[in-house]
Amino acid sequence: MEQFTLSSPVPVPAEALYNWHARPAAFSRLIPPWERVRVHAVTGAFGDGQRVTLRARVAGPVAKDWVAELFEVVPGRQFRDRQLRGPFAEWTHTHRFTPAGPDASGLEDRVEYRLPLGGVGRAVAGGFVRDKLAAMFAYRHAVTASDLRRHQPFARRPRLTVGITGSRGLIGNELAFFLSAGGHAVVRLVRGPVPPAAFDDGTTSRTWTPDAPLDPATLAGLDAVVHLAGESIADGRWTAAKKARIRDSRTGPTSRLAAAVVAAGVPVFLSASAVGVYGDRGDEVLTEASPPGHGFLADVGQGWEGPTRLAADAGARVVNLRIGVVQTPRGGALAKQAPAFRAKQGAVLGPGTQWVSWITLNDLIGGVHHALMTESLRGPVNLTAPHPVTNRDYGRTLAAVLGGPLLWTAPAPALRLMFGEMADAVLLSSTRVLPDRLTEAGFAFDHPELEPALRSVLGR
Repeated sequence: MEQFTLSSPVPVPAEALYNWHARPAAFSRLIPPWERVRVHAVTGAFGDGQRVTLRARVAGPVAKDWVAELFEVVPGRQFRDRQLRGPFAEWTHTHRFTPAGPDASGLEDRVEYRLPLGGVGRAVAGGFVRDKLAAMFAYRHAVTASDLRRHQPFARRPRLTVGITGSRGLIGNELAFFLSAGGHAVVRLVRGPVPPAAFDDGTTSRTWTPDAPLDPATLAGLDAVVHLAGESIADGRWTAAKKARIRDSRTGPTSRLAAAVVAAGVPVFLSASAVGVYGDRGDEVLTEASPPGHGFLADVGQGWEGPTRLAADAGARVVNLRIGVVQTPRGGALAKQAPAFRAKQGAVLGPGTQWVSWITLNDLIGGVHHALMTESLRGPVNLTAPHPVTNRDYGRTLAAVLGGPLLWTAPAPALRLMFGEMADAVLLSSTRVLPDRLTEAGFAFDHPELEPALRSVLGR
């Protein structure tokens, strides 16, 4: 029998650490972003006998299930799970939570496992599995400690009921799990009829229609609304119809949602925007005090933020979340770039001197939570890491993390030929943005520097 063990300190009491793990959303928070895995089914409540099915995408539509059952659950101290069906000949995982003072505890994960095919399996895959477990549990421990560290300062405040639009998207889904695992009630505001839940993921859903006036009753009982819905700017060429969808999916729905926030008396309204509101500004250092820029995305950003003034004028605390380039292999720019860099075909885009204002997905989620819970934050808040980089430095760093040199340059004319207007507005524009208001409000980034950030999210 092989064994893997990892222990880490966590800055909360053992009971809080146990409670975080016991909430349904924690399963999803603990899946590393480089793994093509999701929670597929959960049978029973947390405790002895609960079964969890993880579905791993192997290739294309081909998937494999891993079914685990909980046993020896000791509230506040430990739980164990064993594989009923999956890739190992045998697997038993002990999660142990040890008190280490009034505000601290120890987290220990111990896995005992046997590979298929006995000695042959160990010879062929033993080292690979150990490396995979080391990367996976390092990520899990880091996320656990980070999430609990971020929730802890607000632990004595009442838990909130938070509505989220765009809650099935890249950012919204992770925010929903983060808040739910922290004990908040999350209401997904979804388009169309609410389908029956396949299992309890820690959230509930209500219907909203972005293109029609919103019944204020839809927001009844909410302490806050986080508005993240909007047409993707990076999928497909910017035809006139595409640009209209980008603009109209932000201005109209935001205006209708702000009106409903006012009518329903929701006290906090966080609404997404983007660093594109600053336009192409070269080497200029940009903060929340900087004026908007010019161009299509700057105009979209101003049209996105403008309708939120209705809620602010009515007394709601409104925060405009100016989001940078999100770093996660689950989607967005990194998911599109990483395969080329793994194949040693990554490239500098255009001159490479344009600034990239980036942020990891977990720091972004933490920043949204900080804005949600910090009464002093109002108006624009930049959600970017404190150390933006040039495109050339970004490419060199990603290439180093993925184990290869940066050999190529994609000339600006070629990018314009491939992507049209989007090339200049997204790939070649320069925004050097700093998160002044977030840092002044006491937010601590897990990943202020690019290379450790990429190593974390890519499991390197």
